Amino acid sequence: MSKKTLFNDFSEVSTKEWKQKIQVDLKGADYNDTLVWESPEGIKVKPFYNEDDLAGKTTNVATPDWKVGQAIFVHNEAAANKKAINALERGAEDLIFTIPNDEIKIHVLLKNIDLKHKTIYFFLQFLSSEYISKIEEFCKKQEVNIHYNVDIIGNLAITGNWYYNLEKDHEVLTQISKKATNTVGVNVSTYQNSGATMVQQLAFAVAHANEYLNYFIEDTIPNFTFKVSVSGNYFFEIAKLRALRLLWKTLTAEYNTNADCTILAVPSKRNKTLYDYNVNMLRTTTECMAASMGGADTIYNLAYDAIYHKDNEFGERIARNQLLILKKESYLDVVTNPADGAYYIESLTHQLAEKALELFKSIEASGGFLSNLKNHSIQKKIKESAAKEQELFNTEKEVLVGTNKYINKADKIKEDLELYPFVKTNARKTLIEPIIEKRLAETLEQNRLKDE
Repeated sequence: MSKKTLFNDFSEVSTKEWKQKIQVDLKGADYNDTLVWESPEGIKVKPFYNEDDLAGKTTNVATPDWKVGQAIFVHNEAAANKKAINALERGAEDLIFTIPNDEIKIHVLLKNIDLKHKTIYFFLQFLSSEYISKIEEFCKKQEVNIHYNVDIIGNLAITGNWYYNLEKDHEVLTQISKKATNTVGVNVSTYQNSGATMVQQLAFAVAHANEYLNYFIEDTIPNFTFKVSVSGNYFFEIAKLRALRLLWKTLTAEYNTNADCTILAVPSKRNKTLYDYNVNMLRTTTECMAASMGGADTIYNLAYDAIYHKDNEFGERIARNQLLILKKESYLDVVTNPADGAYYIESLTHQLAEKALELFKSIEASGGFLSNLKNHSIQKKIKESAAKEQELFNTEKEVLVGTNKYINKADKIKEDLELYPFVKTNARKTLIEPIIEKRLAETLEQNRLKDE
């Protein structure tokens, strides 16, 4: 049955007619003051959307069949190997390894793991072409997809220093890119967790990536992986991931490259809390759902107790099961591009992309991302956005249930702390001011802990 035949009995309702009807129902109250609100990104959200809001625009980017990931920090190769095998047996599909040093033996870490058709993400906390050669050698006969996520600019942003220096870091990156296809990582997560708005996250991600594209312009451009943190503004977060793919498509077209874009998504730490910590499970569930609807390739979850407990089987199993329920029981892996056709999400996608592109152009006009990092304008923008969000939290306009509103005063956490959940500011010499991640609830929690 055609759309025309199906809706013959219904007259079309124009945007003007919708507004008139709403205005009547408001009984004199102002439409804009009552029903339109403005996001931190400067986007005015209306009470209804229709095809007039798209003006013929479509996102037109494919979203993948997302995979359930398991993140593992490799303190010990044998223990990490056992955890990886256990996670795969219990539903994980992809593995995310963080490796702290080059003494970790790769043949022990990956021993007896069925790597066929798996994706493994490596995050090395050091820069070594030789270590990546060892991984390549071990995996060369296996049908495994490896992403190395080498991010020398991200390391500079987080630590304030290069691994070695600008010249040597780029030299090693070049060596690695000649050995592997999925080489470059862009850590967008840091910008979100430190308080950047969504427009800033997208603009910084594209500007960050553009520094690498400029560097590889005369060589083969490798594939990129964007690590993205997803927070609680559900529809905006769906649109954010879609906008990232749209911006990547726009950017790579300028370089005439087919370099792929992989999105590795994880819930934000910024809105997670110590008190009433079980609410963290509700937060991460909606965040993982937004990541799946937005088109992430791999999603790994944050355990409800991750900010104050060391890695533990119970927390990790619950986190993984949240993803499995979304995928296998809620069937979020069945529908292709589930957000397509939603006027609201499409409108948000294009508004976020357009505003991010505008900010990206201003960054490029002022010397590019590295230059803006070195003169601290990136840090300044993030601090200003973080301060505004912190004020919203402090005045209870942004609510974290159980922490700044609906507080259970009998809730105690001090004796359960295994990790220090607050920002440490150790004085050290750096080339630039590092970008520091900070949770919204930290100051409030520190004050409350004093009274326990």
